[in-house]
Amino acid sequence: MNRLFGKAKPKEPPPNMNDCIAGVDSRAESVEKKIARLDAELKKYKDQMKKMREGPAKNAVKQKAVRILKQRKMYEQQADNLRQQAFNMEQANYACQTLKDTHTTVVAMKAGMKQMQKEFKKINIDEIEDVQDDLADMLEQADEVQEALGRSYGMPEIDDEELEAELDALGDEIALDDDTSYLDDAVKAPSAPDKEPGTDSIRNKDGVLVDEFGLPQIPAS
Repeated sequence: MNRLFGKAKPKEPPPNMNDCIAGVDSRAESVEKKIARLDAELKKYKDQMKKMREGPAKNAVKQKAVRILKQRKMYEQQADNLRQQAFNMEQANYACQTLKDTHTTVVAMKAGMKQMQKEFKKINIDEIEDVQDDLADMLEQADEVQEALGRSYGMPEIDDEELEAELDALGDEIALDDDTSYLDDAVKAPSAPDKEPGTDSIRNKDGVLVDEFGLPQIPAS
């Protein structure tokens, strides 16, 4: 069959968008370089015309400048068209890449969803609730054990009203204990004797006669 009809030509791969954009940008840069050369040549002619008088020579230079200016306009239009083409292809390439990224994201989300469903099948919600109930029961039993260990023994049964009355009385006793007036007597007590016990006419620092034990002497009646 191949001898009769020949072998089919292999299909060429479709053009790559990035390669097309790079090619158009390269052409636009080449045209812009030509425009730069024309600008330099146009400037040279303009400088010549400023130094020349009116006449055939100046008109000849002027014609050359006009021709250069026409070429410059043509190249500018070509450069604008090429830049616009590159921009349009870049927009299309961006949209195409965005669609590819969206497709990849959707595929990844679907795969993740399937994995989640697979993992959920391993989980039994009833078992989780049973574990939670068992845990609650164990904690409650632990509280009961602690309460039993903290139980008091041999405590007399006392009425709450009696305890409140005793608490009020205890507050009064505490208030009485705050009274430090009894310390005044201690401050006023006579000081220690100056001489050893057994000597006569012992006086303390305050000049009071004391006996051999340092106690104030009682005057004879």
